[in-house]
Amino acid sequence: MSHGVALKPARSQKSADLKGTVRIPGDKSISHRSFMFGGLASGETRITGLLEGEDVINTGKTMRAMGAKIEKIGDEWIIQGTGNGALLAPEAPLDFGNAGTGCRLTMGLVGVYDFDSTFIGDASLTKRPMGRVLNPLREMGVQVKAAEGDRLPATLRGPSTPNPITYRVPMASAQVKSAVLLAGLNTPGITTVIEPVMTRDHTEKMLQGFGANLTVETDAEGVRTIRLEGRGKLTGQVIDVPGDPSSTAFPLVAALLVEGSDVTIENVLMNPTRTGLILTLQEMGADIEIMNPRLAGGEDVADLRVRHSQLKGVTVPADRAPSMIDEYPVLAVAAAFAEGTTTMLGLEELRVKESDRLSAVADGLKLNGVDCDEGEDTLVVRGRPSGKGYGNVSGAPVVTHLDHRIAMSFLVMGLVSEHAVTVDDAGIIATSFPEFMDLMTGLGARIEPVESRAA
Repeated sequence: MSHGVALKPARSQKSADLKGTVRIPGDKSISHRSFMFGGLASGETRITGLLEGEDVINTGKTMRAMGAKIEKIGDEWIIQGTGNGALLAPEAPLDFGNAGTGCRLTMGLVGVYDFDSTFIGDASLTKRPMGRVLNPLREMGVQVKAAEGDRLPATLRGPSTPNPITYRVPMASAQVKSAVLLAGLNTPGITTVIEPVMTRDHTEKMLQGFGANLTVETDAEGVRTIRLEGRGKLTGQVIDVPGDPSSTAFPLVAALLVEGSDVTIENVLMNPTRTGLILTLQEMGADIEIMNPRLAGGEDVADLRVRHSQLKGVTVPADRAPSMIDEYPVLAVAAAFAEGTTTMLGLEELRVKESDRLSAVADGLKLNGVDCDEGEDTLVVRGRPSGKGYGNVSGAPVVTHLDHRIAMSFLVMGLVSEHAVTVDDAGIIATSFPEFMDLMTGLGARIEPVESRAA
């Protein structure tokens, strides 16, 4: 998302029987890492199924700026990498737009190099804290100049020889874990990350696939110790990126909520660190049939058949948050149409996403007639299965705060509400799910752009 672009409002209205078979764009986490590891590895990496949203493309541009050759031929992305330890100093600031994952992981990847690299982003990314990544990099010897509160713009310069560290991740964050491991790639010796709560493990799996000497041990309490030997060789790979479970969440919840719906979603990543939403919805009574489970590129993949279901409120435990952190906004929408009360615990991480997602969700729900309470790290939603009175008669829009998941979640809400639901910007959806509008309307969803007032 470029800076200062006019907002593109959109509206969704009550719909009937969503039907069809869809294939979700590639997983965002794996797509980011495919560009990064392919750009770093020796030899050729070929990628199919890549998510071509703005966030991922910005990561690709960054790797190109540091010496990787990246081109698209037909449906395939072909990368000639620099070789581990051989990234070039970028000649201009690295602009990540809205991409928090791309920015934080690249800080780890390039921060330990003995040259200056400057990181910038859009208005949303510039507000997001980077200290959680910058602090372990400082321990490795990286000099950091950043805006107040360790925010962007930030300039990093590595030492002549980085220090390998043992770092215990203080919060459940795959981005922090991954940034430290990526810094370890160009650090002599063994870099160790201790992870008390398991988070998505794509970095570990993919680094092993590219040939890194990386081991994972899990103790009786579930604490994981990840050790990476630095300055080893990475070799280019062939990658077929499975469908993104976070993007899958939107047609999936829509099909559960819209009466008469029967939707099949193909090629969904089913890595156990990413399936918290599916587990939670099944506990609520969702009819989700997992079909054709299989392995693709070392990851679990399946097709999902989803049918309209009567949902019941549940308590979602805090320890499930890491496996569904991006899905809470759309879960909150599902909870609004469930019978009884849904209580979501352990949501502090939502406050440092593209927006303060917890407040944005609560504000949007209240604007559209939902009875909910926002706590410091909790959200309680009291559902109304009929959707009667939901929506906003005056057309007041949900403020998305440049957050793609807020926009998509509330557009799903409007498909089941008595009145239309409007979001102030649907343009931001292109950062993660450019096909969202066409895919949803193709299933029968009533979503349309709204004539924008002066933005």
